[in-house]
Amino acid sequence: MERGRLLQVVDSIAGLRVLVIGEAMLDGYLHGTSTRLAPEGPAPVLAIARHQYSPGGAANTAANARALGAQVTLLSVVGDDVDGERLSELLCEADVQLITPRTSRRTISKRRLVADGHLLARFDEGDCRHLAPDIEAEVILQLETHYARHDAVLVSDYGYGLLTPRVIQRLGELQRETPRILALDAKRLSAYSHVGATLAKPNFDQMLALLDEQPGAVDGSRVAWVAARADEVLRRAGSDIVAVTLDQDGALVLQAGMIQHVPACVTSHPFPSGAGDTFMSTIALGLAAGAPAISAAQLAALAASMVVTREGTSRCAADELRLALLGSEKYVPERSQVTALADVYRRQGRRIVLTGGCFDLLHRGHVAYLQAARELGDVLIVGVNDDESVRRLKGASRPVNPLEDRVAMLAALGAVDHVTCFPEDTPIGLVQAVRPHIFVKGGDYTRETLPEAPVVEALGGSVRLLPLVGDRSSTRLISRIRQRANVPGASSQHALAHE
Repeated sequence: MERGRLLQVVDSIAGLRVLVIGEAMLDGYLHGTSTRLAPEGPAPVLAIARHQYSPGGAANTAANARALGAQVTLLSVVGDDVDGERLSELLCEADVQLITPRTSRRTISKRRLVADGHLLARFDEGDCRHLAPDIEAEVILQLETHYARHDAVLVSDYGYGLLTPRVIQRLGELQRETPRILALDAKRLSAYSHVGATLAKPNFDQMLALLDEQPGAVDGSRVAWVAARADEVLRRAGSDIVAVTLDQDGALVLQAGMIQHVPACVTSHPFPSGAGDTFMSTIALGLAAGAPAISAAQLAALAASMVVTREGTSRCAADELRLALLGSEKYVPERSQVTALADVYRRQGRRIVLTGGCFDLLHRGHVAYLQAARELGDVLIVGVNDDESVRRLKGASRPVNPLEDRVAMLAALGAVDHVTCFPEDTPIGLVQAVRPHIFVKGGDYTRETLPEAPVVEALGGSVRLLPLVGDRSSTRLISRIRQRANVPGASSQHALAHE
């Protein structure tokens, strides 16, 4: 799916109502340094420098869904203890509505000891028994109350006791009564084969368990191995779509009569904790927004690749996805995409610089001018007159270089972050679309001779005029080339080759 359509999917996620049910956990990270072993035994001594806490498990799935713009309700069981209070505060900060029955269960927590970026150990706490009958009844009641109010339901089952057989049975009944986008991320996926799910997202080990296979049964490519068993995976999962995540091998999206591979987005030094929750929430919301499965999986892979670059349990926001899609290439041809890109930068607090011109023959003066413009802010967007507008401004013999070549040359410059084009004689429309903090032109103009200057200032920006490198302009270069071409005995091709 093209980039523009993927952006539409991201935009369509905003406002979707999502119910997440599963085991909410508190993820903790104790960061420090270790330079010696303990005298009591051969164990490293970790000098703790900072504590980091994040929503984990189903709470991380819910927080990811909220970060993507959905309205999220989390149905879980959290203990009346210090970890439960901390987790509830984190979910409140993430703007996730938490519904939890009163219970004496201890909150599930997973704390990790991290020395200089390396995981030393993890210790888990919390109550993982099946729910007591009264708590189970309350969970079912809340599920019944909220199921039909939401556009999508995400199940995050870590096998820690919340998704009992009775809860799963009622889940299937509600899906048959009021079908929704129902997405499953469950360690014991076979328990859900009857619920009528839209999507199941097993990792490779969970898929092996679904097929009653042992890890040693796989020989060669995991992608090929899964693809050869696609029909059986779909049958046993009982869902319309199965997305098997394969870490560095990407993901395999299975549907009836269709197998599609989504390559992994390569990252260096990954921190995989929580990446599965990010993939799950993104692909499920993509489906709820109406995207084809392969497009939803592509967005999910992109979102997961962004969170694994960060220490700890993290989430991917909608603006980060937009920026990754828009910022992946320097040339942004569509005006609407330029506007979306500028909006993201502005929300991030980045200072936007805009300039415009023909840039017919790129020369030293252009390079110095663009470098100086870039130093005025955080992002430099260059607008280029299209070929028709150049002809209107410069005459029938211009441009010498077509738009495609002019864009490619500008995009190759390190000072330029993005290039776009405009068909008008002036960049007023582009100024209105970008709303730059600073609009830049060369010193051969004055504010009074710039028709876009009042528009820039009316939008809250300022106009800066930068000095030009002397005796450098496209018009002069073209004139010199033509003069050389008219020298007796010199061919035009020879003259151009030496300019």
